[in-house]
Amino acid sequence: MYGIVDAVQHYIRLFRYDAWANQEVLAGLRASAAPAERPLKFMSHILAAERVWLERLQGQKQSVPVWPQHTADECARQAAELLSLWEKYLAANTEAGLAATVKYKNSSGETWESRPDDILMHVIMHSAYHRGQIAADVRSAGFTPAYTDFIHSIRRRLVE
Repeated sequence: MYGIVDAVQHYIRLFRYDAWANQEVLAGLRASAAPAERPLKFMSHILAAERVWLERLQGQKQSVPVWPQHTADECARQAAELLSLWEKYLAANTEAGLAATVKYKNSSGETWESRPDDILMHVIMHSAYHRGQIAADVRSAGFTPAYTDFIHSIRRRLVE
């Protein structure tokens, strides 16, 4: 039975799930004969958005466009690197830090303030949303999309 975990450990677990799900989608795209242009566009966006939000949380300047176009190999490299960066960011944080406020500029140059835990939840949900779009595209092309449900990853102990 799982005990109650603190917020930092909870987000580490969610970002491990996110990384696993991204890798599953990429593996599915590589193994499928389904047209990959639109799914790779979404996958590239997922990974770029994750990097952009991490940079915002760390007070850094945006280093990548929000809608790049990567190959499957580049997406896989980005996904692997991002998990390490998210885990490092989260491990250096505290529950109080996640509840504080950070200022950042969005892609339109507008200044906003948000709590890091709200941003983290947004990143996870945003990625899941676009993985759903990828799954719909793969299915509409007559192929079976990657099975990336959170509960599946937990039941199979693919994410601890």
